[in-house]
Amino acid sequence: MDIMEQIREQIEKNTILLYMKGSPNQPQCGFSARTVQALMACGERFAYVDVLSNPDVRANLPQYGNWPTFPQLWVKGELIGGCDIVSEMHESGELATLIKEAAGDEAVS
Repeated sequence: MDIMEQIREQIEKNTILLYMKGSPNQPQCGFSARTVQALMACGERFAYVDVLSNPDVRANLPQYGNWPTFPQLWVKGELIGGCDIVSEMHESGELATLIKEAAGDEAVS
């Protein structure tokens, strides 16, 4: 499978998906750590891909989503953004609403 197809499939199959450096339990950069904390505070399950152990994904995802940096949060197939955007959404309460709606939609389908 082509790497772009693989990325598309990951995004389509996971309602809430975080591309990050490391894992939620062991983030490998401060930006990934802050993003994971904001996501975990929403209280819903999410999938993740460690771009450090997936160099093809790390090399190609920036072109796929037209977003140059990591982490990247994708919700229902849409790129939400990176650490700063996710942190701002968390502080405003917008992130919790988005994540809970997405998780609720997943439970219904």
